Amino acid sequence: MCADSSTDKPTVLAFDAKAFLSTLTSRPGVYRMLDADAKVLYVGKARNLKKRVSSYFQRTVANAKTRAMVAQVRGVEVTVTHTENEALLLENNQIKALKPRYNILLRDDKSYPHIHLSADDTHPRLAYHRGPKRAKGRYFGPYPSAGAVRESLNLLQKLFRVRQCEDSFFSNRSRACLQYQIERCSGPCVGLVSDEDYQQAVRHTMMFLEGKSPEVIDELVARMETASRELAFEQAAQFRDLIAALRRVQETQYVSGEGGDLDVIAVAVEQRVACVQVFFMRNGLNLGNKTFFPRQAEGAEPGEVLAAFMAQFYLGANASHRVPSEVLVSQPPEELELLQEVLSEQSARRVQISHRLRGERARWVQMAASNAQAALRARLASKANVLHRFESLQTALGLDSLPQRLECFDISHTMGEATVASCVVMDTTGPLKSDYRRFNISGITPGDDYAAMQQALRRRYTRLKKGEGKMPDILLIDGGKGQLAEAETVLEELQVDGVLLLGVAKGPDRKPGQEMLFLSGQKVPRILPSDSPALHLIQQVRDEAHRFAITGHRQRRAKTRNTSRLEGIAGLGPKRRQTLLKQFGGLQEVARAGVEDLGRVPGISKQLAQRVYDVFHADEH
Repeated sequence: MCADSSTDKPTVLAFDAKAFLSTLTSRPGVYRMLDADAKVLYVGKARNLKKRVSSYFQRTVANAKTRAMVAQVRGVEVTVTHTENEALLLENNQIKALKPRYNILLRDDKSYPHIHLSADDTHPRLAYHRGPKRAKGRYFGPYPSAGAVRESLNLLQKLFRVRQCEDSFFSNRSRACLQYQIERCSGPCVGLVSDEDYQQAVRHTMMFLEGKSPEVIDELVARMETASRELAFEQAAQFRDLIAALRRVQETQYVSGEGGDLDVIAVAVEQRVACVQVFFMRNGLNLGNKTFFPRQAEGAEPGEVLAAFMAQFYLGANASHRVPSEVLVSQPPEELELLQEVLSEQSARRVQISHRLRGERARWVQMAASNAQAALRARLASKANVLHRFESLQTALGLDSLPQRLECFDISHTMGEATVASCVVMDTTGPLKSDYRRFNISGITPGDDYAAMQQALRRRYTRLKKGEGKMPDILLIDGGKGQLAEAETVLEELQVDGVLLLGVAKGPDRKPGQEMLFLSGQKVPRILPSDSPALHLIQQVRDEAHRFAITGHRQRRAKTRNTSRLEGIAGLGPKRRQTLLKQFGGLQEVARAGVEDLGRVPGISKQLAQRVYDVFHADEH
């Protein structure tokens, strides 16, 4: 039912709450607050519609947000349901469909990545998967992010060496690829592993993903002992190393005392911004965590935010996530019993929401709460700058989820001399200078930027595939289609999935603001408005990569011309230079030393140590 109001704006009358409430039922249901244009301002559910809706029109309403909403109300629609449980489900379906201005809204991409094990009978493939599960095989997850999947795939490569290459790549090999050479694949494509051993590795991979590491270790121990008795000591040593690696993983990934599925959810609210942190535990394994910032949470209490988040996250046909058998929460959500009952009905099994916890479980909730607080503070600190630019980039590129990590490469040289490639890294908090890398390029034709880029990318991503760092969500290449093609070739060779490639080329007049963006797989470049925060982020990362490359090139060129950077420092004569080099074993170690370390060298005062340090770190800001 709805209060009489016209949709013709000039003749809209004020809402007669008294008349409307006099006819309103006391049964359970959902109510929708409408404005003068008949747009939905708010959707709510109630056990007693008359009591709940009446509460909005009392003079004692203290919440400023509620008062602002009620002032705009020109009509109320209601849908009566049989039970309060039905009302809760209907409320969340309508919130997701209508996205009312005053509801707390969960922004989520609705698509979580999984690990897919193909149904190939002889040589199954492990792969990153997001979207509909149409392909045959086993799906493991969901994982909170693409990064969590890549981390798990890299770990599985190290442990079991099951192939992760595309089927087309696998079926056309005449010799083993780079993955075999760096011990990340057993080489089934060219028969370097027997079918029996490969199937054993696949079975152990499945057991590991199901949380059965102890059983895998028991089997490996038995095989190690058998190999030892048969005097196959090299094979026994391989089993020994694999057992040690599995035990290390088990120590860091298992949840002590837990063997089932559960989610851990914590909420932090500060300065009218809310942050929800979710940790995913499956089969006793910690699959990682994901951060959410619900919209329209101004003035909301943590329990209210938690209730709105969990309902939208778990309920309805379009729910973001499958509900596990237990959810640990940092504080009780509003109407906990109702939410628990509806979640149980929806999943056809008992679902427990727990908030009074002790021991290991309490520590997990505390960890989630600490993460939520840290993420909230980071968002508040960078809300108007870096994070806003990342969100704008997500929108501009049409990405499902917010990118968390960008890498950008650039090449610098003088007429082909002393070529240096730079790699700079940025996340939603700003530049990650500890993750910056430079690559001295050699063995190429001087001035061949394509070959330089390929060498730098191959060196960088070979290391990342070995687990020496984190994979980015977006890889920026300073260059057009040519450089982008080189990057595509390297990433395909190294079987790097889930990384978006983006080439950045200068526009027709080579002026800032006219950059053309070439997305991998798309023929037509994109040109963003000159005032776009997404473009500003791309320019910022590209310029930082350019600066870092030029600095490295100048340093390398100076080194090849036999000019020591220690020369010209006031107070540092030949003897003291020689003493420094001997004490540290060379110029590179002097450059890495801190002020205190330099000051410990005989004859080097604190002031002189600071001057030496400044020479090597002058480009850091």
